[in-house]
Amino acid sequence: MRVLIVKTSSMGDVLHTLPALTDAVQAIPGIRFDWVVEEGFAQIPGWHAAVDKVIPVAIRRWRKAWFSAPVKAERLAFRQKVQAEKYDAIIDAQGLVKSAALVTRLAHGIKHGMDWQSAREPLASLFYNRRHHIEKQQHAVERTRELFAKSLGYTKPDAQGDYAIAQHFVNLQEHNVHPYVIFLHATTRDDKHWPESHWRALVERMQESGLQIKLPWGAEHERQRAERIATGMNNVEVLPKLTLAEVAARLAGAQAIVSVDTGLSHLTAALDRPNLTLFGPTDPGLIGGYGKNQQQYVSPTGKMGDITADAIFNALQGNLQRAGRET
Repeated sequence: MRVLIVKTSSMGDVLHTLPALTDAVQAIPGIRFDWVVEEGFAQIPGWHAAVDKVIPVAIRRWRKAWFSAPVKAERLAFRQKVQAEKYDAIIDAQGLVKSAALVTRLAHGIKHGMDWQSAREPLASLFYNRRHHIEKQQHAVERTRELFAKSLGYTKPDAQGDYAIAQHFVNLQEHNVHPYVIFLHATTRDDKHWPESHWRALVERMQESGLQIKLPWGAEHERQRAERIATGMNNVEVLPKLTLAEVAARLAGAQAIVSVDTGLSHLTAALDRPNLTLFGPTDPGLIGGYGKNQQQYVSPTGKMGDITADAIFNALQGNLQRAGRET
């Protein structure tokens, strides 16, 4: 059985789809998947052993010059890739008009998606051959698992979903003499940042632990923040520019992670690493960390600055103790 998945973005949404593939593999021996995903997240689907072909799409970039010759050529190449296979099922797990209209209508096969009451954008349901009602008041991972189960004809397992990608990074982990933790300090919204002074205070509290602290970054302003956090601290390493797969390998080898509300916190969950995620103005609710060893610390006031370094240091000790027992 060959299935096309349409789940283009964001990083967290793409990662949240992986447990549904694991369910399907267990229920339907021999099932294989192709996956349409935004080019920036194209590394992720291939980490799952059930994915054969990743088909990148660049809707965000194409919009800027939709009718230019280079973009028209890319769109044609994309169409040819999507139409190269006849699929037994096409599952639009995005639930948006753009995903349904641009991708789902192009592919050959029976189109599945959420119904009018369930889809993020109800109009998207009009593009599907089979529409499935999915209860909204459950975690995003569980919603996707239910959609796959109803689309492919099996019962969703009761057990917690398994991303099944941690093993992919076992041989890619750094062979560090010294154990380390990772601080994921970068996020998109200013009000979701934990103050740099608080990060530095936590680094100072960690100095006696003997653990090295690694700070990844993506954009230049994030590198500058990492450098400011690390200034004068002998237990901190600002990592070089890394690919997403390289970041995942570092996360997979960490004793524990402290993160703000960011896509990389979902990657940490997918890798089953002990993770403490800090929430202020955003509600973890139905989109928080899903998986083993995931802990959330929510500001009582909704302000990130009101989460103290001492509180996070104390909470982190439990994760480090669990990591020590694992090793």
